[in-house]
Amino acid sequence: MEGRKVVVSALQFACSDDVAANVATAERLVRAAYEKGANIILIQELFEGYYFCQAQREDFIQRAKPHKDHPTILRMQKLAKELGVVIPVSFFEEANNAHYNSVAIIDADGTDLGLYRKSHIPDGPGYQEKFYFNPGDTGFKVFETKFAKIGVAICWDQWFPEAARAMVLQGAEILFYPTAIGSEPQDEGLDSRDHWRRVMQGHAGANVVPLVASNRIGKEIIMTEHGKSEITFYGNSFIAGPTGEIVTAADDKEEAVLVAQFDLDKIKSKRHSWGVFRDRRPELYKVLLSLDGNNY
Repeated sequence: MEGRKVVVSALQFACSDDVAANVATAERLVRAAYEKGANIILIQELFEGYYFCQAQREDFIQRAKPHKDHPTILRMQKLAKELGVVIPVSFFEEANNAHYNSVAIIDADGTDLGLYRKSHIPDGPGYQEKFYFNPGDTGFKVFETKFAKIGVAICWDQWFPEAARAMVLQGAEILFYPTAIGSEPQDEGLDSRDHWRRVMQGHAGANVVPLVASNRIGKEIIMTEHGKSEITFYGNSFIAGPTGEIVTAADDKEEAVLVAQFDLDKIKSKRHSWGVFRDRRPELYKVLLSLDGNNY
């Protein structure tokens, strides 16, 4: 019996600090993914410019724009409608006096289905996001698009199995993670690439769903209050299947348009028969509501 087929795509490219150029690159690669048959196309995190969170600078806060009438989102709505594809669009959101690292989910008819705001905000050398972003207040969400029910989380969220489980519990059939991650300015010997990838493969396998991760490439230098900070983003965007297997992956240097097809009905049957949702014991998980493992 023929099942529901969907083709997903992860894009990977180097960003300049020119919004127009980066958005044009994103559109070019979305079109390339469409030509390869993609239905849902993921662009990397904060793709409009450099990953500015290397520094704590007041002027960078001015890069934020409101969700309503955001020029890049409007352009991607037009593109999604033209091609009949779904596009999660990452952007730096201004909401009155709050600021968020957000994704707008654009359906295949150009409809903006709403926002997810990044829940887990990192704060370390080179990744000083707490200076710019409030913790997201949307909770983990599932968006019913033309092709599938999807869960979308953002970068640091990808290290938390609770986020993946919450989305799949709500019916997500595919997980998407736009990302910006690379070298660590404080430690040239630290390479998180394999760790990063294995953690997300675990999300796919533990929840029996495909997973799509899109990361940037290239070297970006930002002036900070302490001089220059430099990150080389390691790319390695990938698509994992429902047992956590890598279906297709990019390298650490080249622009890429990855695509993979999945039969959602077949995967649904496998997920149900495997029993990881049947055998859950939510009443035993109250400890997860605590920070120290004791106060519950």
